[in-house]
Amino acid sequence: MKKINMLLILCAVVTFVACTGKPPSDGPLVIRAGHFPDIVHSQAHVGKVKGTFKEVLGPDVTVEWKLFNAGPSAIEALFADELDLTYIGPNPAINGYIKSKGESLRIVCGASSGGAGLVVRDDSGINTPADFHGKKIATPQLGNTQDVACRHWLKKNGYVISEQGGDVQVIPLANPDQLTLFMKKEIDGAWTKEPWVARLMVEGGGKLFLDERDIWPERKFVTAHVIVSTKFLKKHPDLVKKWIKAHVQLTEWINGNMVEAKAIVNNEIKNLTGKSLPDKILDDAFSRTLITYDPIQSSLFTSADWAYEAGFLGTEKPDLSSIYDLSYLNAVLRDMNRPPMPGL
Repeated sequence: MKKINMLLILCAVVTFVACTGKPPSDGPLVIRAGHFPDIVHSQAHVGKVKGTFKEVLGPDVTVEWKLFNAGPSAIEALFADELDLTYIGPNPAINGYIKSKGESLRIVCGASSGGAGLVVRDDSGINTPADFHGKKIATPQLGNTQDVACRHWLKKNGYVISEQGGDVQVIPLANPDQLTLFMKKEIDGAWTKEPWVARLMVEGGGKLFLDERDIWPERKFVTAHVIVSTKFLKKHPDLVKKWIKAHVQLTEWINGNMVEAKAIVNNEIKNLTGKSLPDKILDDAFSRTLITYDPIQSSLFTSADWAYEAGFLGTEKPDLSSIYDLSYLNAVLRDMNRPPMPGL
């Protein structure tokens, strides 16, 4: 009798697995998703609060959110198989793609455009592009997106940075340290992203010397996008498509409900950092930021060219031809009767 009962149990388990694709002991599938406490990752903040990802992904999927403050640490987590997807800036994605020889990640949709610029002290003596000799300009991190843009702009305007024998110092500093040294008058300016551009202006008394949108065609360039590990993409393409569907819905909701969206994002920033942004800083930061699912591919390739020229991407110009997989985004857009993203 015991043998018969065991056989019946085994048959039931096999039947369940055949029908569901997973053994009955499995819990909900977990998506490990990364984001930063930034307004350029607004879809992540709003999606968490509104439950949009949970709703679209369904009851059998749980999202485990992981907080990062810098792109390289998110890429390291993805390499270590501790992260399935993340909101991240373009240059960390480029670096991760190159480091893994194109094997580890794909960009699947955009998240934001704009929201970066060069702020200088009002008493720095910087009023024109000719005024940067002998100045100290901070950027968030060596080789990050704003650092690359800053170095390119200085070079284009005829400057040589100090480590190459010139007289302009580009100093990588964490954003909070930028504000502190800016107010102490130990740096002359900072090329950074929101909300730090706004904070340098409002709290630090600085002035916006250059809105980075002004150096890009149509004033658009990728500030953040969504990358997915290729391992997760191959294993769960259906979930990637659902994530992107939620992301597109959130993008449209944010742009149609900006007042409420700002409040949600600000409250999430407070929960993550312990401090919310004053309304003036929040409004100012959002005024220069576009929340979008458009990946703005051309700007990524341009930024990669600048990074290569600055010596950050090795001795051979990298092949980034497979860094994007927009098939899931375009499938979602077709389903929603939206125009697809063009290829390059």
